[in-house]
Amino acid sequence: MAQEQGRTPGKTAAGRGGRAARGGYAVGDARRRMILDTAVEHFAQWGFNASSLARIAQDCGITQGGLLHHFRGKEDLLLSVLARSEEHDVDRLFSPPGEGFPPVAEHFAAVVALAADNARRPGIVRMYNTLVGESGNPDHPAHDHFRQRYARVLGHTVGLLEAGAARGEVRPGTDCEAVGREILAVMDGLQIQWVLDPEGVDMPGLLAGYLDRRLRDITVAGAGLAAGAGLGTGAGLGLGGGRRLRRLRLGQGLDRALGLDRALARALWLGLRWGLGQPVDRALGRCLQ
Repeated sequence: MAQEQGRTPGKTAAGRGGRAARGGYAVGDARRRMILDTAVEHFAQWGFNASSLARIAQDCGITQGGLLHHFRGKEDLLLSVLARSEEHDVDRLFSPPGEGFPPVAEHFAAVVALAADNARRPGIVRMYNTLVGESGNPDHPAHDHFRQRYARVLGHTVGLLEAGAARGEVRPGTDCEAVGREILAVMDGLQIQWVLDPEGVDMPGLLAGYLDRRLRDITVAGAGLAAGAGLGTGAGLGLGGGRRLRRLRLGQGLDRALGLDRALARALWLGLRWGLGQPVDRALGRCLQ
């Protein structure tokens, strides 16, 4: 009996220790998430080079040493922020391994849904635009990340379209790589315009309109997106955004040459210039003169 009583406190102490350890992990995870969320806002506002670990730590209410307990340095923090954002996008856009490619219309609807989701995450979008611009410098710590990201997303889009062609869904002879690059350019171009004027630019609505027309162009059936596909409820950002966007001056040529309205032609222009650099800028510049 005495032995049993002697063991009981030991078990209780162990249980308390286990609960304390689990509580400590939860606090650590919450603090890590808070640091990542704060870093998103700093990288969005100041970029990587001008952001300061000391300021990020101060805004989190911790010391810089406390921040460094979770991340080895500013580069590690940046890559962790990008990895978390990438995980979110992959879950929305990529099929689980072994499932193959979905129908093209289904994927296009998922792209619109991602744009609608991003419209509710303005900090992430601002950060993305800022860091993509910075990472054109090969020495930037996110340079490889964005190169690999564009290659991965483009590869997935091309594979999806080629699978659609093999199923008889996409028209034979469709230049799947060109269509994939154009879609990425329009997405990035609309993101830039939305960040500059979130009340006037309906990013998911304009993207849905563009993908609807593109789907009608490249599919054998000539059918577009289902009504409201990917938009959900309350997805539009600002009534009249399309009308305001069309007042932006683009110049003559690109919109007519590609069969796009001026808003989407401008989005394509901005996306190509932002994501692909000066060679495309010079090549398309002749269309805008």
